[in-house]
Amino acid sequence: MNPHSQAKRKFILWTLIAAAVGLGFGMIIGRFGFLTDEGNQNAPGISDAIVQDGDPAISSEIISQINSDNIRQYLRELSEFPHLAGTSADYEQAKGLHDFWKSVGLDEVFITPYEVLLSYPDTNDETKMNRIFVYNSTDHVVWQSALYEPILDPSENKSNVVPPFNAYSAPGDINSTDLVYVNYGRVEDYSWLANNTNINITGKIVLVRYGKIFRGDKAHLAHLHGAKGIIMYSDPADYAVDGENSQVYPHDWWLPDTGTQRGTIFLRSGDPLTPGYPATENAYRLNESDPEAQLPKITAHPIGYGVAKTLIGYMGGVEVPDSWKGALNITYRYGGQLKDPGWRVRMRISTKNERRKTYNVFGLIRGRVEPDRYVLLGNHRDAWVFGAIDPSSGTAVMKEVSRVMGNLVQSNKWRPRRTIVFCSWGAEEYGLIGSTEWIEQYVKNLASRAVAYLNVDIAVQGNYSIRSLGTPLLNAAVYDATKKIPNPDQEDATTKTVFDKWLSSFPNVNDNLPRISDMGSGSDYAPFIKQVGLPCLDIRYTYNSNKYKISSYPLYHSKYETFKVLDEIMDRGFKHHRAVGQTWSEIARSLADSLIIPFKVQDYADKLDNLVKQLDADFGDLMRRNGIQFELLHNVSRLFTSETAAFQKSVDSVDKRDPFAIRKINDQLLQLERAFTDPLGLPGRPLARHVLFAESSVNTYAGSSFPGLADGMFEIEGSSDEQSRWNIVEKHFTVILHTIESAASTLRDVSKFMP
Repeated sequence: MNPHSQAKRKFILWTLIAAAVGLGFGMIIGRFGFLTDEGNQNAPGISDAIVQDGDPAISSEIISQINSDNIRQYLRELSEFPHLAGTSADYEQAKGLHDFWKSVGLDEVFITPYEVLLSYPDTNDETKMNRIFVYNSTDHVVWQSALYEPILDPSENKSNVVPPFNAYSAPGDINSTDLVYVNYGRVEDYSWLANNTNINITGKIVLVRYGKIFRGDKAHLAHLHGAKGIIMYSDPADYAVDGENSQVYPHDWWLPDTGTQRGTIFLRSGDPLTPGYPATENAYRLNESDPEAQLPKITAHPIGYGVAKTLIGYMGGVEVPDSWKGALNITYRYGGQLKDPGWRVRMRISTKNERRKTYNVFGLIRGRVEPDRYVLLGNHRDAWVFGAIDPSSGTAVMKEVSRVMGNLVQSNKWRPRRTIVFCSWGAEEYGLIGSTEWIEQYVKNLASRAVAYLNVDIAVQGNYSIRSLGTPLLNAAVYDATKKIPNPDQEDATTKTVFDKWLSSFPNVNDNLPRISDMGSGSDYAPFIKQVGLPCLDIRYTYNSNKYKISSYPLYHSKYETFKVLDEIMDRGFKHHRAVGQTWSEIARSLADSLIIPFKVQDYADKLDNLVKQLDADFGDLMRRNGIQFELLHNVSRLFTSETAAFQKSVDSVDKRDPFAIRKINDQLLQLERAFTDPLGLPGRPLARHVLFAESSVNTYAGSSFPGLADGMFEIEGSSDEQSRWNIVEKHFTVILHTIESAASTLRDVSKFMP
């Protein structure tokens, strides 16, 4: 072997040795570079980053960066033009939000379309447009309603303003010599009418005032009582508290006499033609006439209180009791035949249903440790007209929260432990359609992976205090967040934070905490609770409901819900919008970044105990008299309470450096809310699966606890089918017992869940 070959071989050998040593050092450095000096003794080789809790400094940074000027500018742009679901403006806003989320650093952004059944009035032919007439005995028109709300401010002078209508109204050209006033059109109002007058509703047109219950329930009840048409109006007693003498928009936030509340009268959530399944390209669709579609059968139309005053002036009949009187300067009468013989009311309603596309938009920030766990933040985008309050105040705040979080991710300052998903829903106003279709499409993913859904439908409907609706697992998160947010009004030293103001404004009577109310079906949180069993929350700044006994913020769903009313009247400087954004972002950060999901199971036990006690107070004696062993419900509630106490001890003592122990605890927390769902659904409501929380069957807006029992027990005594209803109640009672016991078992040690 020549010397040159020997040298070459030695060089290659030493090179290989050096490479091996370098690789070894690299592996050591790579491993220990991800560990503390001590390393993770419970899971050797696993990075400490996996068991690291959220950085409190990020909380302060996110809160401080929420900018009120940005929110104001976003709202100006969002409410500049009408953006009704299913229109070109709907898509343009979806595309604009998509592009915004791409620009601020979100990891993934996409638009999801659905083709669904929506509803619109005819605006092409004035001779067919929705209108109400009064004819005299010679068949001449003596009065007719306006086609549009008049322009009261230059900011409203825009094209594509849809005239007032009730979505999914049955079209019709109907006449009646009778017009009957039925107060708010509730069950108790029809009962009063039946028990105290001889008026028969069948075949007549009824006049009801908005408020107290959902407009769809008003229409449905009118149909059940035989009415062929319903006219709904906003009485100043509910929308302009000083009556007709109120200082109204555009000078104040009260509703003017021409203001008219649009809105759907469809009672179910989601696309009417694909119940239970997503309205995708290949979906099977019902016919509109199919009973399963549950489309309204009655002709309906909304009016302002100026029109209502005129109609009431034509009505005959005796005067109503004080509890039925509104604030119009006129004598309220039951009605019946109009006071002039031969006169009649005509409703010409050309509203028709159409299949159109609507769009959901999503923006994701991927989690660094648990990308398969989703914290969802949502707001709908569609509006009846300009929608500055509902929903664009919420959309503007969501844009600012996403900007702040996206920029932190883009600059590599922060990435949450879990995935954050920003959700912009389409066609919420028609019946929570966008969110429901998405849930129906991805329910398997959501049921196994989602942490919570945080909704801000409206950010600011008043400037008095924050308020919250929610399920109990989120109580602690919202309380902790509001304690970190400065009170935007700073009245005195006792209300330094949003929490302080909330507590002083809306205290819970049972403890020294602010009130968190039950959720009905008034916004996109409803299908998440009912169909997935997901912890949900809805927050907003609101008015002083202790002082103003009104049904909603006064300009609700009217043409006059403009940027001007928020910018100049309701939230000058947008400081309350900012407080909502700060609260929303901190709750989301806490859920997405905390090592252990900040759910407090004892809060659920306390809520369940209160629900059982309230049910006992309302129906306990009646149920016992009919053979139901009510004490069994108290027993399973106590069992659940004891299991939550034991589980909390395991949470408090868990080794936070053991990622597998943390994952186990978090999985149990994640599944607790789901454990209260029944796969068969509530009696008569198969798509409502949560046995504790759902909307009331007689008021879709309101939450109902033990809704299956509440439905069954409603006016059960003396009903024509009383025995069969008691059978349903007894069966569902046992379902509840089983469900609570099952929920309790999910909190036990995972290998000892059976007794």
